[in-house]
Amino acid sequence: MPDRRNRETVSDRILGLLSRTEGKTLEFKRDLSSPEKVLKTLVAFANTAGGTLVIGVEDKTRHVRGVLDALATEERLASLIADGIEPILMPEIEVLPWRRAEIVAVEVHPSPNRPHFLRARGSDQGVLVRVGSTNRRADAATIAEMRRSVRLESYDEQPLPEFNSEALDFRVASELFARVRKLSRGDLKTLRLVTPYQGRLVPTVAGMLLFGRDRLQAFPDAWIQAGRFGGVDRVRIEDHAEFQQCPIEAVERVIAFVQGHIRRGAEIGAVRREDRWQYPPEALREAVINAVVHADYSQSGAPIRVAIFDDRIEIENPGLLLFGLTVDEIRQGVSKLRNRAIGRVFRELGLIEQWGSGIQRILGTCREAGLREPSLEEIGTHFRVTLFCQKVQSQTATDEVNQSILEVLRQSRGITTQGLADQIGLSARATRTRLLALIQEGLVIEIGKSARDPRKTYHLSAESERKDEA
Repeated sequence: MPDRRNRETVSDRILGLLSRTEGKTLEFKRDLSSPEKVLKTLVAFANTAGGTLVIGVEDKTRHVRGVLDALATEERLASLIADGIEPILMPEIEVLPWRRAEIVAVEVHPSPNRPHFLRARGSDQGVLVRVGSTNRRADAATIAEMRRSVRLESYDEQPLPEFNSEALDFRVASELFARVRKLSRGDLKTLRLVTPYQGRLVPTVAGMLLFGRDRLQAFPDAWIQAGRFGGVDRVRIEDHAEFQQCPIEAVERVIAFVQGHIRRGAEIGAVRREDRWQYPPEALREAVINAVVHADYSQSGAPIRVAIFDDRIEIENPGLLLFGLTVDEIRQGVSKLRNRAIGRVFRELGLIEQWGSGIQRILGTCREAGLREPSLEEIGTHFRVTLFCQKVQSQTATDEVNQSILEVLRQSRGITTQGLADQIGLSARATRTRLLALIQEGLVIEIGKSARDPRKTYHLSAESERKDEA
């Protein structure tokens, strides 16, 4: 029998899982009635950023149902994984006790052997990746990037043997570098803009993307599309522009286009008047540069897009986060550079600073301006940063009773409605009303076997804890 300390550790781990919503690295399943769906999730976890699959929990309500025979479920899972996934996958499978029930947790780490695939569907159709809380079949470009990531290769450093080194416009490159240093032709090799190939120098993908004379011939989707829409959807477009210059020049023109469509006001301080943009210029610049530097240029069919609405700006680039990364990690400053050569050039030109700091600057400048926190999300095969112009102050932050509730939950390992009511001095009914509002805000979660479980407890959500840390 586990001792009390071990039981508390297991309980804390379960509460930690249940306090999170399903997403890129977490999924709940009530049972093993759909084994192929389970295998799809495990393959997607292994190919993307790892994750945990919990069996015995309802996916929408997070009610803990448990499994009837945990050891049999564990054994069946191991057999399904061994028989259904290639290359071989070795996840950690654990039986975790919860009250009088047991659940099964399967933890998958990002795999160095990716791409994994469903044996029944083959290596072309059976490769899956995790996008948000869904599993998506990987296309050929994504599978190729997966293989490059295992070999620690960067797509933008690949040679383009169909061109010669004169395909790059050295004059344009020299003029852009003139403000920081004199550029020599030898520097093109150092910067990995050209590379040796069968005894001759040829452009790399980065060289052609940044300074190619006929860059759009080689990469027809390597441009930026910007539009101003009336209202909050894409029904009515008021203005649009296409920026097909080299990316370094295009960044400046895109920012000018956006600033021509957003408001600029002034705040009168005690000493002087200070001009204020509707969106922090630094956040806007970082978001556009981030899209250019981290775009997956191996994808075809969509350029980088900047969409301006009445209430927000969306900056979207082709390409999911690099394998092994999650949105939470990039919020914390963890970074992997998809395009090493492009990033190197942007850094030398002073357009980016240290790796991984861009997203944090976006978040920080919006927070300092009192704006709603930007949204970071993977959509389809794209990554989107959304900047909001609303100055939002949560009602929770100004409500002392709600703050008291959150503080009690922060100090507890779960508490019932009545227990919480006793501590904050409200009736159980009034406490329940406030809890429901906090649940809707995503700050609190309820954990139990059902909606009417008398032992149901309330906990601070993972989202609330993340906001505390910020």
